[in-house]
Formats: sequence, structure tokens, C-alpha cells
Amino acid sequence: MNLALVYKITPRDEWAAATQRGLYEGAPVDLRDGFIHFSTAGQVEETAARHFAGQTNLLLVAFDETDLGEKLVFEPSRGGALFPHLYAPLNPALARSVHPLPLRDGAHDFSGLLP
Repeated sequence: MNLALVYKITPRDEWAAATQRGLYEGAPVDLRDGFIHFSTAGQVEETAARHFAGQTNLLLVAFDETDLGEKLVFEPSRGGALFPHLYAPLNPALARSVHPLPLRDGAHDFSGLLP
């Protein structure tokens, strides 16, 4: 089975609170923009470098696109690339995987985390 995964980078404590509540409504930037920002496997490393540079205690959370349903929309964003945006709150139980996203030599290390 070949899953089409999308990824969310989130602070560990924010994800822990969402899992406890059973609902993730997004980070402050998501709430401001009206949707939850995701990245594809080909986009997530640049997302980390641009928006999470130097941050520790982050998680990389993967979701199967089909589990997110029709509220997941791919829209033009950075450089015209289509980015996945979720126009609904998210059930954390839908996560396919949750992994720490460590910093190594000042950059986030995605070794073994992406297909």
C-alpha cells in the first residue's frame, strides 16, 4: 500500500496538548491564516529551514492525505508550488507517525523520516 503522506512540523508541547484534548486546531500561524499548513515530503525540509530554523523540541507528524478528506486542499504558495492546507480541525489520532525532529549542526535532521 503506497500512502500519500503530508507532514506537519509542530512543537512537542503543542502536539502533546492537542493529543490530550483529541483536537488540533493549529499553530498561531494556522489560526491566523484560517487553515492548518502542511508540506509534502519534497517541501518539508525547506519549510523547516524557513519557518523553524534553530528551533528545538519539534516533532514531524505524518498524515495520509486520504485520512484528511476533502477539507485537505492543495493551493499555490511558496514559488507557486502547491501546498496542502487543511480547512478543518484535526484529530491527532489520525497521525500515521510522530517523530522527534532533531537539530544537527544547526539544521533539522530528516534522516530516516521521509520516504
